[in-house]
Amino acid sequence: MDTKRAVEIYSSKDTFSVQLSGEPVWIENVDEVNGMATVQVGSDPLNTQTVSVDRLKEEGEE
Repeated sequence: MDTKRAVEIYSSKDTFSVQLSGEPVWIENVDEVNGMATVQVGSDPLNTQTVSVDRLKEEGEE
């Protein structure tokens, strides 16, 4: 995923299926300058990771 798309998903009122290494995640923040995103893994709000946006995959994306 590119940074622009990550920002679009984060800013949208709609829900998108995004995964990190096959695990569903919620995008909590996007650092556009550094190309990083903070994501919540699964449904545990305490399980967050900051990763490069290019590691995120939208459902249906190769």
